[in-house]
Amino acid sequence: MTNFLNSLFLPWLDLLALAWFAAWWAGYVWYTDHRVTTRPTLRRVMDRHIREWIVQMVGRDNRMLDVNIMRNLTRATQFFASTTMLILGALVALMGYAEKAAGVIAELPFTQQVSERVWELKILLLVLIFVFAFFKLSWSIRQFGLASVLVGSTRKTPKDAEEFAVHINRIAALASFASGNFNNGLRAYYFGVAALSWFLHPVLMMIMTISVVYVLHQREFRSKTLQILSGE
Repeated sequence: MTNFLNSLFLPWLDLLALAWFAAWWAGYVWYTDHRVTTRPTLRRVMDRHIREWIVQMVGRDNRMLDVNIMRNLTRATQFFASTTMLILGALVALMGYAEKAAGVIAELPFTQQVSERVWELKILLLVLIFVFAFFKLSWSIRQFGLASVLVGSTRKTPKDAEEFAVHINRIAALASFASGNFNNGLRAYYFGVAALSWFLHPVLMMIMTISVVYVLHQREFRSKTLQILSGE
């Protein structure tokens, strides 16, 4: 039993890198969830545009445009969900060749030599990341589908103003949740890139984690796209 635990135990630098990775990811999620109410973000601005789109949709006789928008959003999410399944299949297959893969990586300069067990744990981390991504993306697909049904059930001439407002809010909220889950799934891809660098060296993983957070922050809080969408 002791030998088994020792074989699973990561070197202190790998443990530090893993804790660093988890802390930055969780911290960034917390940061974005709380800052979204205090300053403009890409998601907050898009939520406003989504609601405006739904309001405009009601006044159109032909809603094929709105159906096509929903269809395109769903297709993009389906593409990433399908890609995630392919990645998971490749990672599971790689588990059977962990020893050979570790030997190939060990021959590269500036890489860290680790045991086969540690290599399997690194692969397992990637598996967990992309399982998380798949659940987020698949739920986003479902939510876009539900929003599409509500779009189809919207009356052109509402009978009651209050009921109409509730219906609009319901569609906008569903579309917003779907967009948020897609964003979370896509964010997992970014952190998956950081986790991939762990195969080379734990220090590189720590550097890549900071780089990923920086890129995400720039795109969600300081990008040209955000300025255009917010009208600044």
